[in-house]
Amino acid sequence: MTISVAPKHSRAYPFKWGAQILPSGETQFRLWAPGETQITLVLNGQDVAMTKVSEGWFETTRDGVVSGTPYQYRLESGLSVPDPASRAQQADVHGSSLVIDPKAYRWIHGSWTGRPWEEAVIYELHIGTFTHEGTFKAAIAHLPHLAELGITAIEIMPVAQFPGARGWGYDGVLPYAPHSAYGSPDDMKALVDAAHGLGIMVLLDVVYNHFGPDGNYLSAYAPGFFAEGRTTPWGAAMAYEKPPVRQFFVENALYWLEEYNLDGLRFDAIDQIGDETSPVHILVEIAERIRFGYPDRHIHLTTEDNRNVTHLHTRDDRGLPVRYTGEWNDDFHNVIHVIATGETEGYYADFAVDHWAKLGRALSEGFVFQGEQDSHGKARGEPSRHLPAVAFVDFIQNHDQVGNRAFGERLISLSSKPVLQVLTGMLLLSPHIPLLFMGEEYGETNPFCFFADYTGDLADAVREGRRHEFAHFAAFADEGSVARIPDPNSPATFDASKLDWTRRDSADGAEWMDSMRTLLALRQKHIVPLLPHAGAGRVLFADEGVVAVEWPLVGAVLRMCANFTDQEKTTPSLKGEVLYAQPSDQTSRQPAEGRLPAHSLIVRLERKG
Repeated sequence: MTISVAPKHSRAYPFKWGAQILPSGETQFRLWAPGETQITLVLNGQDVAMTKVSEGWFETTRDGVVSGTPYQYRLESGLSVPDPASRAQQADVHGSSLVIDPKAYRWIHGSWTGRPWEEAVIYELHIGTFTHEGTFKAAIAHLPHLAELGITAIEIMPVAQFPGARGWGYDGVLPYAPHSAYGSPDDMKALVDAAHGLGIMVLLDVVYNHFGPDGNYLSAYAPGFFAEGRTTPWGAAMAYEKPPVRQFFVENALYWLEEYNLDGLRFDAIDQIGDETSPVHILVEIAERIRFGYPDRHIHLTTEDNRNVTHLHTRDDRGLPVRYTGEWNDDFHNVIHVIATGETEGYYADFAVDHWAKLGRALSEGFVFQGEQDSHGKARGEPSRHLPAVAFVDFIQNHDQVGNRAFGERLISLSSKPVLQVLTGMLLLSPHIPLLFMGEEYGETNPFCFFADYTGDLADAVREGRRHEFAHFAAFADEGSVARIPDPNSPATFDASKLDWTRRDSADGAEWMDSMRTLLALRQKHIVPLLPHAGAGRVLFADEGVVAVEWPLVGAVLRMCANFTDQEKTTPSLKGEVLYAQPSDQTSRQPAEGRLPAHSLIVRLERKG
């Protein structure tokens, strides 16, 4: 495999698709359109014939093109389409792309090289609902709040240009272009720059498994971009084995890391990225290109994969990731959700039985399902005990688990405060990497619903499809309850999902904030320095509402015991200095008496030598 590297600190990645301002000052336009015999570049309203060079590529080079100039490609049919590798759109996905000079932004913290993964405390946010304005610029004002709290990384939900103004971002169709409703490319860079100035890493969620249903024109001029006979749950699958298609996605990952100085990427639903016929799987190639190209930066690559695979997350003899850094641990979320809410429908059914043992396994070994059969009789997962503790990204809620509920309720509205306090302490003080969902730090109660901005028949299909998803749940057995499910395309659904920052200043909000601040300070001071090379843990006890686990760290053993019941319980005696106790008046009662009060958590650290 031939590996090319972007010039160091150029902040301009020379990808092969799209419009590139060359060192000479000229601008080169390139499009892969094997289904066409001629392509016309429409540059600022003027027609320019493009030259067919080889293997379906068309290109032309023009002088005097300034940044911000609009352009489109016109097909033989007369249809004008945006550049699939557009760095920015003038308006929406159907209109003109813009020539962008990536070197125009003047970085303040351009020498930033990131932070070690062990220090990561991730805060997932959606740009459109994080602030009232819903822009990159507006988000900057809240970064000091996150830094003061102890957040060390923000993970931004997908920003690739998608149809309309509102959406989660997972239906993007122009993967190189930040969504125009959020602001310009320079606005996004300013957000990244400001975060780095506060010591906060920035991760971006990217979607390489499908395109959205509206605004993707690739099939009109490059039908070979999509695989024959293979689909995903959301549409056509990609033909990753074809060099131009492969190049499109590999270079997209490198582009975000180079031009936006990002600290890492989260790869959405990689179980839907099928590339078994290629000599090297595209996910492996992406990771290897990144590891080779950026050896002097802390780059963190995480995956979402309901198969519970571990072969992509192995470490070298120094304990560093060979390819991917960590994986979202849905098993941890699913078992704590059953415990916190009592819900057992849908995919929670797999966690309804023996949930105390399953929570113990998730905490100690990462995945609950490591090859065992699920409720459908299907074997799921790979052994995960050999991976370091930091290979697992744990959460008690995220955009999926909140937003894929019919009414988008957060866990604070579904469980009791004492149970939620225990879970929060468990999340933030375990050696796994914790992830918080925006607003969780102050007890946000506004929902986070599924929303989109489709029109016409597509809007009707999305609305009815959403309601059909919940038809088999007991709570929606009658038509009246189904009709109450919010319309994803209504602006009201989007507006209701925005954070209410005034809640942060309430008495309850301040209490949640103080607790989060305390927990994260303890994590950074006592646990993070001991995380390198920390391996799997051991379950000490898991039954009758009590779970106790210990983990060997570097020169120490971390122990945690939680009582989820409303009664005092007999528990294992834990050795070590008390790092944290919830409620705070229990510390004198453990371990001497081996008793734990109702709804409580105790964390101890025993240092060796």
